[in-house]
Amino acid sequence: MARLNVNPTRMELSSLKKKLASAQRGHKLLKDKRDELMRQFMNLIKETKQLRGEVEAGISEANRYMAVAGSVMQREALETALMLPKQEVELEVSEKNVMSVYIPVFIPKYRTGDTDDIYSYGTAFTSVDLDGAILALSEIFPKMIRLAEIEKACQLMADEIEKTRRRVNALEHIMIPDYQDTIKYITMKLSENERSTTTSLMKVKDMVLNQSHNFN
Repeated sequence: MARLNVNPTRMELSSLKKKLASAQRGHKLLKDKRDELMRQFMNLIKETKQLRGEVEAGISEANRYMAVAGSVMQREALETALMLPKQEVELEVSEKNVMSVYIPVFIPKYRTGDTDDIYSYGTAFTSVDLDGAILALSEIFPKMIRLAEIEKACQLMADEIEKTRRRVNALEHIMIPDYQDTIKYITMKLSENERSTTTSLMKVKDMVLNQSHNFN
């Protein structure tokens, strides 16, 4: 804490009191923002943990199916079956504002709504395990998009939480104490000046009274 280098005047005292009130309001707002960001951040972390487990389990399942399909199908047949996919996906990207943090929103747009379009091949010359691999990947695909979305949101929110924390600490430990110390100093200085002025006036009054008494 350090006293600000200002002139100890009533005008400066009034200005500092306004700055102190503004800093205290800002401190409260920033603390509220930090706390709300932390609450939402922790919720996203929990969702991330759950989704990551589901995605990893889905990928492992798809890999198991694909490994079996690869062992029972010829390589050329497997590559031909996957060569021309029927389904297409576009990713629509937008943003939403969460406590002044613009986090991404990923919305997959499928070419068709037919669930059978995930299979780009006929079933006559393919393994049922290939169907299982395609289905497993199809089921976890939306979760993978959501996982990417919230992981980016967590990164952005963590950055904003750190910035907000620094601002809160600066206000709480530097600016507000400095304002308070300076206000205290100016108040004491003005009180001293008032006492000094009062003492001087009393002396002048005594001198005037003495002179008046002598004239009489």
